[in-house]
Amino acid sequence: MDARDNARIKSGDGHDDGQAAGRKRDGWGKLLSYDLLLNAVTAGLLLGGFYAAVTVGISISFGILDIVNIAHPAFIILGSYIAYIVNARFGLDPIAASIIALPVFYGLGAAIYQIYYLSFEKRGQDPLRGLAFFFGILFITEVMLVLEFGVDYRYVQAGYIEQKLTIGVIDLPLRMLVPCLMSLTMLAALQLFLTRTFTGRAIMAVAQDQLALQLMAADPIRIKRIAFAISIATASLAGAFLIIIQPVEPSIGRDYIGRVFAICVLGGLGSLPGTLIAAMLLGVVESFTATFYGPSWAPAVSFGLLLLTLAFRPAGLMGR
Repeated sequence: MDARDNARIKSGDGHDDGQAAGRKRDGWGKLLSYDLLLNAVTAGLLLGGFYAAVTVGISISFGILDIVNIAHPAFIILGSYIAYIVNARFGLDPIAASIIALPVFYGLGAAIYQIYYLSFEKRGQDPLRGLAFFFGILFITEVMLVLEFGVDYRYVQAGYIEQKLTIGVIDLPLRMLVPCLMSLTMLAALQLFLTRTFTGRAIMAVAQDQLALQLMAADPIRIKRIAFAISIATASLAGAFLIIIQPVEPSIGRDYIGRVFAICVLGGLGSLPGTLIAAMLLGVVESFTATFYGPSWAPAVSFGLLLLTLAFRPAGLMGR
């Protein structure tokens, strides 16, 4: 074997290059396979349903009432821990536990709004001071949970968490499907309440024309208190959904602060259908990014989508 034979073996006379290109095409073919695309879209929609549940409280407090409740994710984590406690001690399904806890969260929300109103709104204080108030609640809640439960991850037990439903090539993990369906049910109920009842319509109007509400014998402060209490009550259900999807620890709520406000603004302030559309869109974008590029890119792509939307449609997808 001479030097020319060695050179041909090393270079493959172009065959190695062709094989490498073929392997690369095969790799992209697998990467962009039909079943992988369908599962990425499905996972994104399920994730978007969960994001909608997490964001709906912010859509009410920030989008309708103009109250920047930065502590909302802390209430979601609190809901997760209540679901964990009830599930661990009594074996009750976490979603059922969160439904039982709804009146407690509603009362907590009403009390917090009353403090906020007397301390800031009634005195005409700068909204930034109110923001500091909610930052305080965020950190106090987190510290209390750390002192009580530590920083270990907690999870719940339910018969459906480890199961999945397979339809053709699509896998539907029930730990994602159940929270998504319950989230859609919650949003549908809230939308009916806001559009079909006098109190709901008053909530939609309270940030726009309080004088008109007074002329209709409705107390704007009472309406705001009800609306804020409802926004906190949704955190009970969202917390149960979160701990079903993944284990939680006290500081995990920080991961959702940016997302919930991004979805609220992207969908259009105060619009529940817009919130759902934006949440689904963000979920699909994050799923595609995590599937094809890696999960570390997902937040950057998501907020890039938000910036592009605001650049071309500042009012969000559904406006206000």
